[in-house]
Amino acid sequence: MPELPEVESVRRGVDEWTAGTTITGAEVVDPRILGTTSRRRIDSSAVDAFATAVSGVRILGAERRGKFMWLSLGEQVGLSAGPELGILLHLGMSGQLRIHSPGEEIHRHTRAVLHLDSDRELRFVDQRIFGHIGVQPLVHGYGRLVPASAIHIAPDPLEPAFDPEIVVAELGRKRTAIKAALLDQTLISGIGNIYADEALFRAGVHPLATPARTRKSRLVAVLESAATVMGDALAVGGTSFDSLYVNVNGESGYFDRALLVYGRGGQECVRCGAAIEKITVGGRGTHFCPICQKPPRYR
Repeated sequence: MPELPEVESVRRGVDEWTAGTTITGAEVVDPRILGTTSRRRIDSSAVDAFATAVSGVRILGAERRGKFMWLSLGEQVGLSAGPELGILLHLGMSGQLRIHSPGEEIHRHTRAVLHLDSDRELRFVDQRIFGHIGVQPLVHGYGRLVPASAIHIAPDPLEPAFDPEIVVAELGRKRTAIKAALLDQTLISGIGNIYADEALFRAGVHPLATPARTRKSRLVAVLESAATVMGDALAVGGTSFDSLYVNVNGESGYFDRALLVYGRGGQECVRCGAAIEKITVGGRGTHFCPICQKPPRYR
């Protein structure tokens, strides 16, 4: 699943092309994209309701928290002000948001299209249909307006609402493996499997270390490493392992070339030369160096 750098790369492109434009119409090519992975039977009325809700609405901008992205909407033309709304754009495992000109060939996995008054179209392409698009009210969550379904999502390391002292304190109470704790989106959002492994390696912390029994300075180092590695990934467009992750212009990210441990099981550590190991933590494949990341010793 795309993590913070990948979603932020997409958000920046979407914002550049859509902020300040008005949605002149919407097509739901495949109604399943309006549901979730657990609810794919969509009533036909939902398609009409979605198109009606977004048509004639001005896009204020594309926003993001962690892996969640949405379009903040202004008032609908001809209607009085109502609750603040947004279009949630959840990419899931294979979702893409692509900018096209009208008349360009429609990709066979296109699930929804927003027509813009800028003579452009924002198309939601999703091969596996693990993504989702839908209108939601924006509610207050951790100091800003977010889609209602994302109210439980904590701030991420690259947004102003992120308070590292609070996160370190909460992390320090966790008795699960630190790798699993970093993937808890209610604690810190945006970090997924790739950047958790990379952050732990850079901080020299073993993925099975228990946060509650780890020095505060080392927890701080993990969070700082996470912010740094995600910033570095963002600078080159994120990490692309296949053609499913691209930005709005169809371009891939290049951070996979700079990964130090993730996906490198059995290869030599770039620091010490030891073989990178792979284990399972919380059901997720986890890569680490057994020398640079010493296993915890608790008395």
